[in-house]
Amino acid sequence: MPELPGVTAASANLVLSNARVAGETVDVAIADGRIASITSASGAGDGIDLNGRWVSPGLWDHHVHFTQWALARQRLDVSLATSAHAAADLVAASMSTALPGITFVGAGFRDAMWADAPSVELLDSATGGVPTVLISGDLHAVWLNSAALPLYGFAGHPTGLLREDPAFEITRQLTTVPDDVLDSWAIETGEAAAKRGVVGVIDLEMRWNLDDWQRRIANGFDSLRVVFGIYPQHLERAIAEGLRSGAQLNELLTVGRFKVLTDGSLNTRTAYCFEPYPGTDDRGMLTVSPEHLIPLMARAASAGIDPTVHAIGDHANTLALDAFEKLGCRGSIEHAQLLTATDIPRFRKLGVIASVQPDHALDDRDIADRHWVGRTSRAFALRSLLDSGAELALGSDAPVSPLDPWRTIAAAVERTRGEREPWHPEQCISVAEAMAASTRARVAVGEVADLIVTETDPLEARGEALQSMEVAATLLGGRFTHRQL
Repeated sequence: MPELPGVTAASANLVLSNARVAGETVDVAIADGRIASITSASGAGDGIDLNGRWVSPGLWDHHVHFTQWALARQRLDVSLATSAHAAADLVAASMSTALPGITFVGAGFRDAMWADAPSVELLDSATGGVPTVLISGDLHAVWLNSAALPLYGFAGHPTGLLREDPAFEITRQLTTVPDDVLDSWAIETGEAAAKRGVVGVIDLEMRWNLDDWQRRIANGFDSLRVVFGIYPQHLERAIAEGLRSGAQLNELLTVGRFKVLTDGSLNTRTAYCFEPYPGTDDRGMLTVSPEHLIPLMARAASAGIDPTVHAIGDHANTLALDAFEKLGCRGSIEHAQLLTATDIPRFRKLGVIASVQPDHALDDRDIADRHWVGRTSRAFALRSLLDSGAELALGSDAPVSPLDPWRTIAAAVERTRGEREPWHPEQCISVAEAMAASTRARVAVGEVADLIVTETDPLEARGEALQSMEVAATLLGGRFTHRQL
């Protein structure tokens, strides 16, 4: 088997012996952060003996809001609430944990299927005058009580439920945690991700992320590689600082893409679609028109910053693909949740990556069946995209779904959770395909040693065994970020 010139197992920094790779039992030698050699297992037990455990490429989550996920891990989870009253009951039961002078925050509600509507009065009845904000599961809506509304500039709002840009602004204000506290939570969040086999994330937090990540890494964050996104309000600053997509600023930090949000979400019925939502004339919300989108993308691309476009509704996706076609630049579409049949092959033709979050399909299936009647066969169309030759990148959109690629992979493979029948199983993909869309390297000589060690073969796992895959170790550039061996 091959090895890097001048490097042998004897001179390697680390040897993973008796490892299973692609059906063979081998010794994997690592030197200077890369795989130096892969040789037939010697049986000598040199280095760390894996005793037949499986070695695979480390996992990436290609779409996270890392600060929001770190914050969400500290907040009340209201994702299981099946009504506005149930959400209020969860809040009421947790009010004893509220801190004086600090807004109480919950996260994860999904009101699209609720029979009752969120209201100021209902949330007031649960909170006893404590300023309270609940953030929706898709981040596109917030629900405030009367004590919180004036704090965020919306005194007297009739319902307390705000969507899209006002919701984003309130969510942004809720991130004003002291840097040292937030950074400690980020370090804990990165370590938790490493325990699930994560080696890298694309962070699309809606803020100037460069300073945050440079500070965090300087203060001890070392568990993940981070590719950070840039938003329109920061584009000129990024250009002035000479940032270009793919530029590696240090071992862990890389410049990512320029993100533009062009429509809303399904849960808020603001995803921009060709057909109206049932019982209305409303087709959703186009937040950035082509007249504005194309110049923005062109400005970024001309400066070496690849665009990525948030598009969920089928009409929004068509317009995004039209923009890529007009400009001839590379990039990706985030979500690509509902597509027309004619747009699916355009991803490959235009070289646009489809960055999809499969777990959303399981959260949104009932909402989609109600609001996208007759169109759901082309929602989360993973199989169709791969068959058309498109490049697929999978992620969680954490905190919308947990930052756990095994959950993402299982959703792509199974299209269901628990005992429910799979939702549009014709769009299922294989474990191998899902893992390929969740990794950035291979277990091969010369590749970066971003690796995971699992107790069982991921390619043979299904159902709960796949979703809860036991990760024995995670290595980042040949050093352990998680180890239970």
